[in-house]
Amino acid sequence: MGVLHAMPRTGSTILDPQDRVVLAALTGPLASTAQAVRLTHHLERSRDRLVTTREEERRRLRRDLHDGLGPQLAAIAMTVDTAGSVLGRGDTGRTARLIGAAADQTAEAIADVRRLVRGLRPPALDELGLVGALTSGLAATAAVDTDEVPSITVHAELGSSLELPAAVEVAAYRIVQEAVSNALRHGGPRQVTVTLREAGDDLAVSVTDDGTGFDPTVNRAGVGMASMRERAAELGGTVRLDSAPGTGTTVAALLPLRPGDRS
Repeated sequence: MGVLHAMPRTGSTILDPQDRVVLAALTGPLASTAQAVRLTHHLERSRDRLVTTREEERRRLRRDLHDGLGPQLAAIAMTVDTAGSVLGRGDTGRTARLIGAAADQTAEAIADVRRLVRGLRPPALDELGLVGALTSGLAATAAVDTDEVPSITVHAELGSSLELPAAVEVAAYRIVQEAVSNALRHGGPRQVTVTLREAGDDLAVSVTDDGTGFDPTVNRAGVGMASMRERAAELGGTVRLDSAPGTGTTVAALLPLRPGDRS
């Protein structure tokens, strides 16, 4: 909120009525301009965070490829080359051991490639679709290290002809994963409900639990909430958190179905 201060003209102690009319006419445009400047500043900060996050992800991927997968493949090539030389000398026993070592190294490299691929896009999205991937993945999540397995249900209110953009699918999947994980870790719920529905030009995603809840004004949002908001903001969407002690928590996201149309 801003305040506009106006001083009377020289030699007067009160504002001239005409000056009041002019100021009243200027108040609306000035307020709109100030709001536009503030929103532009927030947008620039959000974009800076997104660029930083994207570059950090690229750096991580480059490091994993260079420091992990690269040396693994080089080691496999050396092992196979050595096995070929040993085989040429007729040492079949050592050749068999080298080939076995190369097979083990290859299996490790394949596992690393799959890990990298999963980090880019969960394979379950291509195999099962968003609803199927969530239903399968959340059931497995609830069963891990939980004495009393909570009930997790996924409701989808999506048109049969709706094709979700890949970026929207990934964002929705990751946001739901994070929200459910937070609920199970901190809220101790008996019931968690995930809802996906088409809301005009948006995909509306909500995760509601009947756990302990908390006071957002006292307990500040952590890294998980910041991550969810950044994923949504990257598409031009939003994430809202509603919670109170004893009433559970709801995380609601709106993700544009045509990312890039909004600035």
